Amino acid sequence: MNNFLSDVLKGLQSSPKYLDSKYFYDKKGDELFQKIMDSDEYYLTNAEMEIFCKQKSQIADTVSHHNNQIDVIEFGPGDATKSIHLLKELASRKQISNYMPIDISENIINLLNTSLPTKIPDLTIHGFAGEYFQMLPLAHQVSSNKKLVLFLGANIGNFKFDEMPAFLQNLRTLLSTADMVLIGFDLKKNPNKILAAYDDKAGYTREFNLNLLRRINSELKGNFEIENFQHYAMYDPSTGACKSYLISMKEQSVMIDNTTIHFEKNEPVFMEISQKYSLKEIHTIAHQCGFEVMKYFFDNNKYFVDVIVRCNGME
Repeated sequence: MNNFLSDVLKGLQSSPKYLDSKYFYDKKGDELFQKIMDSDEYYLTNAEMEIFCKQKSQIADTVSHHNNQIDVIEFGPGDATKSIHLLKELASRKQISNYMPIDISENIINLLNTSLPTKIPDLTIHGFAGEYFQMLPLAHQVSSNKKLVLFLGANIGNFKFDEMPAFLQNLRTLLSTADMVLIGFDLKKNPNKILAAYDDKAGYTREFNLNLLRRINSELKGNFEIENFQHYAMYDPSTGACKSYLISMKEQSVMIDNTTIHFEKNEPVFMEISQKYSLKEIHTIAHQCGFEVMKYFFDNNKYFVDVIVRCNGME
C-alpha cells in the first residue's frame, strides 16, 4: 500500500476525520495554489515579496556575516518567486555555492531545474524531491559549507501551535552550530483580514481543497461526488489558529480502493491549519528549540515577518 493511500484511509477512518495537507500538491494543486497566492485577499504573498524585494541586501548582509560561502536549502520552494531575489543578491556577491530546493512535488523540482539556470546562470542547483527531513541529510552531503534553510510563505503555520516546536527541534538536530534558518511567520492581526485570505471570493481556496478529493478519485480509485462537499474556513483570534474543512452536505458513503468510508450529514473533514503568531511567541519558541534570533524583517504593514535564527551549540 503506497503512503498516499494509507494516509488517506487512516485520516478518513479516524474520528474526527482529516486529510493530510501535504497531498494537496499534485500538478493541479500546484496551479491552484499559485492562483491563491496571486489573489487579492491573500496578503501573505505581497507582504513577504515586499520583504525580499526591498530588504534582500540587508538579509544577505545578515546571513553572509562571517561566512564566505553558504549553501541555501529551501523547503517547499514553489517557483522560487520570492527566494530568487535573495539568491540573485548572494550570487552577485559570490557568496552562495549551492541552491538545494526540497519539495514533495517532483513537478516543482523539475520546474526549478529548468527555469532557474536561465535567471541565475552561475547558480549550482541540487534539487531533492521528497520529505524535508528525509532529504535534508542528502543536501548536507553536497558540501560542508554553512547552511541557510529557507522556510517561507508561512508554511511553518501548517503545524498546530503545540506541534511546531517539535518540527523546529527536529530541524535543529539535523543542522550544525551556526547554521541558519530564515522562517516566514504570518503575524496575528485583524481577524477579518486573516479569514478573507483563506476564503477568497474567486473560490481558489475552495477548489484547492476539493482538488484533493479529485486526486483521490483519480489516483486511489475513489468515487467522491465533489458537489456533495463544501469548503469551510474559520479563524480563532485567541489562539491564532486559522483552519479549513470540507463539510459533507449529506449522509453518504465513498469507496476508496475497495474500502468504504461513511460520512454523516454535516460531518467535517479537517484539511489544513494556518497558525498565526505574535513576536513574543516566535522569540520564546525559537529559544526553546535551540536557536537564537538574529534579526526580524517586516513588511510595511507589519502583517508578516521573516525571522533569521541561528543554531546555538548543542549541549
